[in-house]
Amino acid sequence: MHSFFRRLLAVAVVLLLSQFTPVWAAATLRYTLAMPAPQTHYFEVEMALAGFSKQFTDVKMPVWAPGSYLVREFAKGVEGLTAKAGSETLRTEKVAKNTWRIYHPKARDFTVSYRVYAFELSVRTSFLDAAHGYVNGTSVFMYPADEVKLPSTLTVQPAPGWAQVSTSLKPVPGGAPFTFRSASYDELADSPIEIGNQKILSFEANGTPHTVAMFGTVQYDEARLLRDMKEVCEEAHRVVGQNPLDRYLFIIHNIDRGTGGLEHLFSTTLSVSRNSYSSEAGWKGFLGLVAHEYFHLWNVKRIRPVALGPFDYDTENYTRMLWVSEGGTEYFSNLIVQRAGFLTPDAYLADLSNGIGRVENTPGNKLQSAAESSFDAWIKYYRPNENSANTGISYYDKGEVIGAVLDLMVINATNGDKRLDDVMRYLYAQYYQKLGRGFTDAEYQDAVAKVAGRRFDDFFRNHVYGTQTLDYGTALGYAGLKLTSTPVTTDAVLGANVSPAGGKYTVSSVVRDGSAWQGGLSVGDEILALNGTRVTDDPNKALVGAPVGAQVAMLVNRDGQIKEVTIPLVAGTTQRYRIERLPNPTEQQQRVLNKWLPVTKQRGRSL
Repeated sequence: MHSFFRRLLAVAVVLLLSQFTPVWAAATLRYTLAMPAPQTHYFEVEMALAGFSKQFTDVKMPVWAPGSYLVREFAKGVEGLTAKAGSETLRTEKVAKNTWRIYHPKARDFTVSYRVYAFELSVRTSFLDAAHGYVNGTSVFMYPADEVKLPSTLTVQPAPGWAQVSTSLKPVPGGAPFTFRSASYDELADSPIEIGNQKILSFEANGTPHTVAMFGTVQYDEARLLRDMKEVCEEAHRVVGQNPLDRYLFIIHNIDRGTGGLEHLFSTTLSVSRNSYSSEAGWKGFLGLVAHEYFHLWNVKRIRPVALGPFDYDTENYTRMLWVSEGGTEYFSNLIVQRAGFLTPDAYLADLSNGIGRVENTPGNKLQSAAESSFDAWIKYYRPNENSANTGISYYDKGEVIGAVLDLMVINATNGDKRLDDVMRYLYAQYYQKLGRGFTDAEYQDAVAKVAGRRFDDFFRNHVYGTQTLDYGTALGYAGLKLTSTPVTTDAVLGANVSPAGGKYTVSSVVRDGSAWQGGLSVGDEILALNGTRVTDDPNKALVGAPVGAQVAMLVNRDGQIKEVTIPLVAGTTQRYRIERLPNPTEQQQRVLNKWLPVTKQRGRSL
């Protein structure tokens, strides 16, 4: 071909390909976050969009925060959305509950401005007051529809007098103060921000710098805090044996009543009661929370069910695997604290006994499987009511005890060679590193089978997807242990919780198949009298020692009307569980126990 025609063809190809260049390849997105009057609880957000060539652009606010499986409708906090191209005001239209349409037929570059009311201090939401600001990206930052992969920059303008901005987002090299970059909206949304005058601490774990941003006035031993957090983090690294980090941030809110934690890609937010650091039990709880959220770095953020990424921010993302993602993380977090030397093996077994009790003493455990609990998280777990314990089970609690039983089964099947740690390592290598995706329910079972050298299909069918009681005896027996249970009481019990608020004794919950359930006592009933005697204390106390089979005449106020109900007293069903060591374990049992609960060096501060 003649060189002229070759050059002409090359130009034509370039022009043709340019017609199909994705919008985001040329587009840019810059956010500015301001808080000029923090006492009003309003963040001010500006989005500067450039290179958007369509007639209009839709911008969206997520309806939920990954890691917290509830549609929270974050758009409800948005006010005063406007858009401009230069000095020209653009037409805007809200076209869905969380979607605004910006019409810009003559402009490729424009800005969108809006305010967000933020006054709910939890790890799942955003908050702003005169003391500090906290941002969860999904509840503050919108994104251009269909452009979640678009990189962006963020400039934070702290309120007057505030000097710190803590986030796991990386600073823009040579950029303005408090200017950060994100590779996509997913990263921006998954990188919470603490703004104020928080205290900044640091330590190194596994060669990676870790920062701790402490908000709130609180008394604690700083050296111990950093030392113990470092030990927990390093023990967590040993489970999978792979380090996905180049930095990590703990944002810790020290408040009156802590609300837990939420995991993120390179960080976590912990909400901790400020008196937790003053007792050994509180310290153990704090370290357990650190271990749980930190282990999510692997389990959920990288080792994940297929439904949990890439995220659909518009609706629920259903999975039946939260018993692994959350319950399994709770199982590993308690092991991490034990392996790090903060719990003796016997202390760990006592905690696990309590976990078994929480599961087996919940009536809903017989009705809802761990898989169903996971799937229904969106409508049940975060919206509990007075009947929840009768109809469902926590995927945290059930997943933890499933993890313990399954771990013992794998250890025994491999003669003490493998355990659930090896399952996590396989999932990390196969699905996160090699395939770059999550795993299906079946692939998780396949991974367990691959590590164990045998399949446990009946176990999954009966105990994960079914509601049959876990065979604790057999599993614990592999390690030379046994589970005992004794009734908390052999007397009759009312089978109802009663609140004394306002000097009135009002039923707050009723236990399935218990005395109150059978007698027709209802939540909301104010109990006035028992057997003709006026009630002046919790009716449960008045019934202590009452014989099983007795009938109690109860006078109640129900919706302003006086009614009499007859309660047939039945025995309480609550059991107290205890894991005990067998007196003469076999060599195989000792091998399994040593693999499961290795005896580690104690830290000189028994919890």
